[in-house]
Amino acid sequence: MTTPLAVSIVIPAYNEESTIEPCVLAALAQTVPAHEIIVVDNRSTDRTAAIVAELQASHPDAPLIYLPQFDEQGLVPTRNAGLDAATGDVLGRIDADSVLEPNWVEEVQKAFADPEVAAATGPVLYYDMPLRRFGLKADDTLRRAILRLAREYHFVFGSNMALRASAWQAIRGEVCRDEDDLFHEDIDISVHLYDAGLTARYIPTMVAGMSARRIDDSPRDYYSYVGRFDRTYTHHGVRNRRLRAPAWVFLAVYPVAKGLRWGQGEWDARRPQPPGSRR
Repeated sequence: MTTPLAVSIVIPAYNEESTIEPCVLAALAQTVPAHEIIVVDNRSTDRTAAIVAELQASHPDAPLIYLPQFDEQGLVPTRNAGLDAATGDVLGRIDADSVLEPNWVEEVQKAFADPEVAAATGPVLYYDMPLRRFGLKADDTLRRAILRLAREYHFVFGSNMALRASAWQAIRGEVCRDEDDLFHEDIDISVHLYDAGLTARYIPTMVAGMSARRIDDSPRDYYSYVGRFDRTYTHHGVRNRRLRAPAWVFLAVYPVAKGLRWGQGEWDARRPQPPGSRR
């Protein structure tokens, strides 16, 4: 009988006191336990560290690790520190506002049972948007369409991705440090996986919840965020226009998502609240 692969979960965090608790609790509440859950704290000045300490105290048997990364500010060095420290066969990487579905680790293990799979990613459910389950189906449909456009090239998305430990070691020295914070670090990983001939798969049952808070950005900031796709590909000399498909999708859905987000906020504001509750 094959021994199940050990799955580590790495969570980079910077001032995430509002989201880190549900993120960690979901990672703990898996049908198959994670090998370890590593919260990598990048110079947080809020209660992020204190909340992780409280969770460690309330779950003393859980493999929950707090790892400070105070040497450099930035997502890439923080992500790298977590992936370098992880000891699992497969290294999951999520955001501090991600909320994993209970079977996430189990689905990751199934995906990586295929030795050809070097990396995997899945759809997301926007938990702070209306029509959440419909939104999950729409997200899955869009990601499948993007992959058809990209053909043999597969993307991995930072809010919901996993790498075989050997794949991370293969690209570790090649991934861009992005000191100026101009790129999409997950697209950078995708490019380096592809260049190394490593297979990334889309796994529709590997579901993570995430916040739609990016939609709250101003149009200028949002379009700058989407522009990271072009900046990342231009840096790598990638000219295939089909690979711009995720950027096209993000631009197309922004007005609709912004309207839904506004409508959800208006509905929440007008909904009667029980006495003593907080919105």
